Amino acid sequence: MSHEGAPQTSDQIDATGLNVVIIAGTWHEVITDGMIAGAERVLNAANATHRLVRVPGSFELAVAAQAAFAGGADAVVALGVIIRGGTPHFEYVSSATTDGLGRVALDAGKPVGFGVLTVDDEQQGLDRAGLADSKEDKGAEAADAALRTALVIRTLREAH
Repeated sequence: MSHEGAPQTSDQIDATGLNVVIIAGTWHEVITDGMIAGAERVLNAANATHRLVRVPGSFELAVAAQAAFAGGADAVVALGVIIRGGTPHFEYVSSATTDGLGRVALDAGKPVGFGVLTVDDEQQGLDRAGLADSKEDKGAEAADAALRTALVIRTLREAH
């Protein structure tokens, strides 16, 4: 696992007025719940309005994100866990989830914070879940990226 090259985002941002939907899969509950907590912590600190919705798995994140944008969300934080198994299923679900979320973001012109872990085993997920003994907090990182991008988009749109 490499966190090398990650941006240092210690500056506090003000996302007052932004409406964010956290969409999280239900697989691998301990990991996902850790990422949700990290995302909520970042959104609360930035004063963003947010709510959580759950979907069955990572594959369903894209269509739920599309619905969130249709409902007025300014940004989505997509959280899920896909653990490699012994079949090609991992590659199909990982690819479809990534492609789907990218398409939704581009179609909406709004950011999707990508917090979908694609890992080889459960320990790699736990290491990234933002838990007390985790090395990384991908839920917090995804929320931060979504907020910062939504604010950039707001500024660019106001410039015209």
